[in-house]
Amino acid sequence: MITLSGTAQQTLLLVALALPLVGALAALLPAPPGLRGPGGPDRDVLRHGVTVTGAVLAMTLVLAFAFDHARAGAVQAETDVAWVPAWDVRLHVGVDGISLPLLVMTALLTFLAALHAYFRPPTGPGTPGPRAFVALLLLLETGMLATFAVLDLVLFFLAFETVLIPMYFLIARWGNGAERAAAAWKFVLYTVLGSVLMLLGLLLVGLRAGTFDMISLAQAQGSGLTRTTQIVAVLAIGLGLAVKAPMWPLHSWLPAAHTAAPTVGSVLLAGVLLKMGTYGLVRIALPVAPEGMRFFAPYLGAFAVVGIVYGSLACLALVRAGGDLKRLIAYSSVGHMGFVLLGVATMTHAGVNGALFAGIAHGLITGLLFFLVGAVKERTGTTDIGALAGEAGAALYGRAPRLGGLLAFAAVASLGLPGLAGFWGELLAMLGAFHPGDGLSRPAFLTYLAVAALGTLLTAAYLLLVVRRVCMGPTPAEGAKPLPDLAGHEYAVYGPLVALTVLAGLWPAVLVNLTDPAVQLLLPGVVR
Repeated sequence: MITLSGTAQQTLLLVALALPLVGALAALLPAPPGLRGPGGPDRDVLRHGVTVTGAVLAMTLVLAFAFDHARAGAVQAETDVAWVPAWDVRLHVGVDGISLPLLVMTALLTFLAALHAYFRPPTGPGTPGPRAFVALLLLLETGMLATFAVLDLVLFFLAFETVLIPMYFLIARWGNGAERAAAAWKFVLYTVLGSVLMLLGLLLVGLRAGTFDMISLAQAQGSGLTRTTQIVAVLAIGLGLAVKAPMWPLHSWLPAAHTAAPTVGSVLLAGVLLKMGTYGLVRIALPVAPEGMRFFAPYLGAFAVVGIVYGSLACLALVRAGGDLKRLIAYSSVGHMGFVLLGVATMTHAGVNGALFAGIAHGLITGLLFFLVGAVKERTGTTDIGALAGEAGAALYGRAPRLGGLLAFAAVASLGLPGLAGFWGELLAMLGAFHPGDGLSRPAFLTYLAVAALGTLLTAAYLLLVVRRVCMGPTPAEGAKPLPDLAGHEYAVYGPLVALTVLAGLWPAVLVNLTDPAVQLLLPGVVR
């Protein structure tokens, strides 16, 4: 543990939020003479990206070690100053047990993405140089970090929207395939349409309650809002957040975006951006409009379990037909995020803690999977499962055993093997469905529980098929091009994700003890 004064924590959080934005602007300028290194300007700007994201990660880790676990439910490192007094919009930021793990995970994944880009810069016909890439990556980090740290509804919307432009350009300019521009537009259009509805809902809540402060609204537990207002607000806000989550059937932008995105874009899209939607449901919808959430919870649970089964069946179809491996992982995210949404829909302590745990686990494991798929493509030139499993296929166990073993590890972690991070979140979400919150139909949620359990079996089926086809294929004929195994920088990028996946699986209390006190405050009337 590290002891820091309240002022020091405030300063550290503010600097961590502002540094990526300053770094993005600096990336567009030539490096000063004293900071120039070998490799020319392109390597200088890539080193700049690693340095800035590394500094941000270090600051978030210091915040985490200085965090008072005895007050995990309280907001710490808090800054609250007037910004637009006429509307009571405030520059209000801080972290609690819910937002801190997401903040650290965001900083970690962005640093690993920058480190990966340093050794494997995204290239291709017509792609701009790394200067714009690094600037957009740092701008993206600014929006992601701010989303989890701000405590004002208007600031939340602004941070939520900040990620759109940099992610659009990362997909459209540095992506793969002829459909990358169309995939980027689809991502933006879906998100913008959802955001319009979300903004209307946020304004409705703020104007009717007389404040946009998320802490004050959560403490009021909807007391200043009529039931009708809460229902309308949750419908509008929920639709906007469900697009980003993504909830079936609002998910169709995701497979196209993942398939077209560069490795770094896929890692951050799956690892962080999807969590922004579910985080908004937990931070805003649950405490601010509990009656509205109770009205829609059965529908949210139904859509969640349909997404679990649909995502698994789509993955089974892809692996049997020899489809794209990146598209398969994208569809798997629809299923995994279904467990997160199911946990939120239960409106119980167990379910919401499970949703938060599953979100962190998905970020770590799916981020690792996308890194590994990128490594497979660099070595084989394809992500087509049919080609990887064919006569001249990958056969990773024999040709690149460390890469094959790591891919198998990520797959079994993703299917929820006990002892790894993917297990606990899904278990807690289903436990919440076994005893849903007051006013919710237990027979309906028991049905959801049964369907979700079926989804876990389907998940195991398609992921084990992926391992068999990619890692255990026939050994290529003599004279086939050798596949290099993991390099030193790849160990550096993948190692932290592997270690955290094991740590969270063997010691789940490290996360649950952080989130539960804050969840207790968000759902004060719930005893389960």
